[in-house]
Amino acid sequence: MFHNIPLGASGEHIPKAQVAAAQTSRETVQAEDGDAAYFRRLEEGGMLLNPPQIAAVRHHRGPLLTLAGAGSGKTSVLVARTGYLLAIRGIAPSRMLLLTFSSKAAAEMRERIAALPGVHPGSAAGLQARTFHSFCLYLLRRQGYVQEIFSETRRQHILLKQIMRELGLPKDAYPPETLLALLSSCKMNLSGPAQLPEGTVAEQEMKAILNIYEQWKLDHRKMDFDDVLVLAYRMLQEQPALLQALQQQYQYVMVDEFQDTNALQYELVRMIAHPQQNLMVVGDDDQTIYSFNGARSEFILDFEKQYPGAKVITLDINYRSGPAIVGLGNGIIRHNRLRRAKTLQSASRSGGLPKYLRPQTADEEAEQIIAHIVNEVQREAREYRDFALLYRTTSSNRALLELLLLRDIPYVDYGEGQLLYEHWLIAPVLDHLRLSVDRRNFAAMESILPTLYINREQGMEHIRRQEALRAKQGPLIHLLSLPGMQDFREAKLRERLTMIRELKEGNPVQAIRRIRTSFYDHFIEAGERHQATLHRETLKEMLDELESSAERFADLPAFLEFIDQITRRNELNRQPGLKEQGNRIALMTIHKSKGLEFPVVFLIGASEGILPHSSALEGERLKDRKAAKAQQAAQTKAAGAELAELEEERRLAYVAVTRAREELFISSPARHHGKKAEVSRFLLSAFRAAAPAAAASPAPARSRSGGYAAGRAAPVSQTASRMQTVNIWKCKAGTCKGWTRRKADGSEEQLSAKACPLCKTDMEKATREVPV
Repeated sequence: MFHNIPLGASGEHIPKAQVAAAQTSRETVQAEDGDAAYFRRLEEGGMLLNPPQIAAVRHHRGPLLTLAGAGSGKTSVLVARTGYLLAIRGIAPSRMLLLTFSSKAAAEMRERIAALPGVHPGSAAGLQARTFHSFCLYLLRRQGYVQEIFSETRRQHILLKQIMRELGLPKDAYPPETLLALLSSCKMNLSGPAQLPEGTVAEQEMKAILNIYEQWKLDHRKMDFDDVLVLAYRMLQEQPALLQALQQQYQYVMVDEFQDTNALQYELVRMIAHPQQNLMVVGDDDQTIYSFNGARSEFILDFEKQYPGAKVITLDINYRSGPAIVGLGNGIIRHNRLRRAKTLQSASRSGGLPKYLRPQTADEEAEQIIAHIVNEVQREAREYRDFALLYRTTSSNRALLELLLLRDIPYVDYGEGQLLYEHWLIAPVLDHLRLSVDRRNFAAMESILPTLYINREQGMEHIRRQEALRAKQGPLIHLLSLPGMQDFREAKLRERLTMIRELKEGNPVQAIRRIRTSFYDHFIEAGERHQATLHRETLKEMLDELESSAERFADLPAFLEFIDQITRRNELNRQPGLKEQGNRIALMTIHKSKGLEFPVVFLIGASEGILPHSSALEGERLKDRKAAKAQQAAQTKAAGAELAELEEERRLAYVAVTRAREELFISSPARHHGKKAEVSRFLLSAFRAAAPAAAASPAPARSRSGGYAAGRAAPVSQTASRMQTVNIWKCKAGTCKGWTRRKADGSEEQLSAKACPLCKTDMEKATREVPV
């Protein structure tokens, strides 16, 4: 069932990372060093830092970019540097500000700093180690802002639905979570609802809803979490004296997970860190996977452009995984062009090889994975808590969820906990099937009325009124007498009634396909509201997944009974707000898994069309993505939007692989939604031209024009086997590694020297071996 290489990979060589030299502060920090006592105390506490980590800890003044590869101990570096500034540099705790993205990470940093040897408890207590939101709220409260935090998601959703009703829109015209995401994206990109487009009816409606929502918060003196950042940013802009006081107070600023910062957070950091520029940021551009939330990898890629003279330190030793898992991650990510070149080493010599599965379908995939997990638990080799099942999109967990529910295997779903069958898109399709089996199912009738372009309340009121006068076997027929029913709508209604009666004659897949081809696909695609809130490829994907589920059943009653059974089980199993895994299998999207690690990881759906997702592969034909693609293309300049989308998909694969500590299983179903699916290109490319890993190189520096000193894009890998000799300009300064290619048109051949884009020293002509 499990293989050592993915099906279709070229060659037998398995990519493995180089094992790092076992060099720590014990060997590199000498007794005569002035700070030796500090590192000896860290060693006594079990913190043995490697040379790059030590360099980051010792950094004193000026901007510092710490490129922290997956599992490279970035939190230890942040904690140790904070202690170093306190104990060795004598910096007062009140002068330091540590910012991160989660309360859990902030609490962990505070606890670890307090536990450092030589750090006084009072020093740790006086330190500001907070999330962005917590720090900004702290500033606002100090300045007299008393607005109540409006953060309960359920209340926000109720309010938005109420606003939609007041505007005469169906209460489910737009999913509230989508409206809130749109508003958040707007604010985090230094804009507001007033700047939202109004080119279509859907855009006008969403803008109206969000403007009313914003006004309601103002009227009721409330602010949500995004408002906290926006208000703090405006306050600092409008009160120069306050900003100057903060700049004088926080002379050392440190930011964790820098690759996740959006434009607003970036500006807040930049303002506070100025003019001292004692700014340390820690992050990994290879783990920028939240672009849909405004995260921008160029903040890392262009760090030296914003902060000339910044020091760059690469943490390239992975302490989480063995050489084979780290090597696979290296092999995947090295093919991205828009990145800083770094090749991770492994701190461990041991660790098993990643294993690969090639099941036929998602249901077979689920069977094989769950069988393996149950076997491991039964023979007491593992516990359920050891396993994490990761996937690209929520719809990919359908088969897994069903099997876990049916077999009463404990799990925790870190998504919405919603089954495919409960989604607003799927419900009308299933209710057509239910009506075919039971034409007096009034709940199903109400569900399908919007697909007939009939108001739910008016339609059901008319049906019930007519039923009281004269009951019908199929009460939907009463709609023919609905006041204002036009001839063409009456004809469509008769067609629908005929179709509903005939659906039960075929199997479930045939019934679903008939619903889709007759009207539903067109209804979804033609609906501006649907297109504005969820792009077409995702809609199609969910409906295709419903067909995949239906393929297992011979008739409608069996399929519907299964859905009712699995839905009831999910209701009993649902645990809202559950955050702790306990002894359960963890299910989550790759996006949710970032920052986490597990003993055993199963990456499912590693096939073309799933990972990379079809939306990245077929973006050109998706009209509703063209605007986003154009905006991305402007941001990435050198690479088109299509490249940017594909590179983010590759980063997702990299993040998934690097979550595994001990074992990694990757499954690539051979069929996806009834079509052949090749093994993900990300896996195959990791094996292509793989060679034993070389030592990691320093991160490439970018020129002031935004290009890398070694060319426009970062070198793809140090492991590429094919090399070529190119003509270059090489910096004469011994301490500078800057170089750039000579122009191929020969226009520079008459020049005897050229200024280095990094240090401005003269460069000389030379040649260099580079990967093809």
